[in-house]
Amino acid sequence: MPLSSIRQTPFWHDQVGAMPTLPDRPSAKVDVLIVGAGYTGLSAALTTARGGRSTLVVDAEDPGYGCSSRNGGQISTSVKPSLEKLTAKFGLERARGIRAEGANALRWIGEFVSREGLDCDFRRVGRFHAAHTPGHYEDLARDAEKLRQQEGIESFAVPRSEQRRQLGTDAYFGGVVFSAHCSLHPGKFHRELLRLAIGAGVEVVGQCRVGAITRSGTGFRVETVKGVVEARDVIVATNGYTTALTPWLQRRVIPIGSYIIATEELPEATIDELFPGDRIASDTCKVVYYYRASPDRRRVLFGGRVSASETTALAGAARLRQDMCRIFPQLENVALSHAWSGTVAYSFDELAHTGVQDGIHFAMGYCGSGVSMAPYLGMRAGQKVLGLAEGQTALDGLPFPTRPLYRGKPWFLPAAVAWYRWKDQRQFRKALRMT
Repeated sequence: MPLSSIRQTPFWHDQVGAMPTLPDRPSAKVDVLIVGAGYTGLSAALTTARGGRSTLVVDAEDPGYGCSSRNGGQISTSVKPSLEKLTAKFGLERARGIRAEGANALRWIGEFVSREGLDCDFRRVGRFHAAHTPGHYEDLARDAEKLRQQEGIESFAVPRSEQRRQLGTDAYFGGVVFSAHCSLHPGKFHRELLRLAIGAGVEVVGQCRVGAITRSGTGFRVETVKGVVEARDVIVATNGYTTALTPWLQRRVIPIGSYIIATEELPEATIDELFPGDRIASDTCKVVYYYRASPDRRRVLFGGRVSASETTALAGAARLRQDMCRIFPQLENVALSHAWSGTVAYSFDELAHTGVQDGIHFAMGYCGSGVSMAPYLGMRAGQKVLGLAEGQTALDGLPFPTRPLYRGKPWFLPAAVAWYRWKDQRQFRKALRMT
């Protein structure tokens, strides 16, 4: 199949059906206005609406247009910096609290899906984190033991000789399985969040870009393309799509494109060979890849960063297919059905951030691990608006760093990605020569 015939829309969109009918224009006055109708915004809205506040969610596109329906559906413990690194910056007690928020988010999403009866293919499948060199395997195995002892994180090392029990490839040098990590269908999860929010009385308006947010008496005046709204409280939940609407936030998140492909439907035996335990997978490369079987176990979904600069979905598909076949030579003659991209938001300290700036609540900067952290922090932001003590997290009040001259366009990213990709390839080639 030529690349030009690939559908340039997320595979996830095929299973969710038409968007429910939504209001065409927003109300003129509400208690809470939320900018962004992804996981963060809808979760915050559900919380405030159930807490008795009239709540409006607006989005510049259709609800769920961004990464909430474009991600890989992989759920980890979210917090990237190690306990040691966080302790050096914040002290042991605060560091433990920050690390615990990742586990809290993972536990919360499982309980939330179960409690609300959400139809989103949620499964606790575990993640195989693969080592692209023998040295990285030694580091992973050592770190896994440390995580078990210090933080109680379930994991076990898998040497290369046993790798195919977890993942049908010889391209890696072993890895670690994180048993508690999960997967879901991102499109279904977003649609279920939307259903819950609407059911709770939330007003959701798409194609309603916000042009300005200004103080007005005891609240805010929010100017949208569909009218002006007076709101007591405002939550900004834009993550990788943060704009100059909120310049202070824009200077603190780094938008990064992530690209995904889906294969055509495959024989059951092929999926069983590649993903024998239905694990989600990632690797230790700096320019990381993440992949999995589709929830129905009929396709392979493979994603990652494909180039130094942003590119098209089709150009990204060609690069992803090449690397997918390097890892899984069994897919060399398999065609692709879908190719798409989305924008995640990194922070300079690799931590998610939530809090209040100039009276506006926010939660963002999930660093590619937002499937659980985004709705979890959205829920906490909603609790803060309601004045509930449980809305506070260990991530509140952390310094939210930026860099000199940075205004939201990551001019430094192409050079960094090119350097890391070269380093990954050099390490991988060296490791192969040693085997």
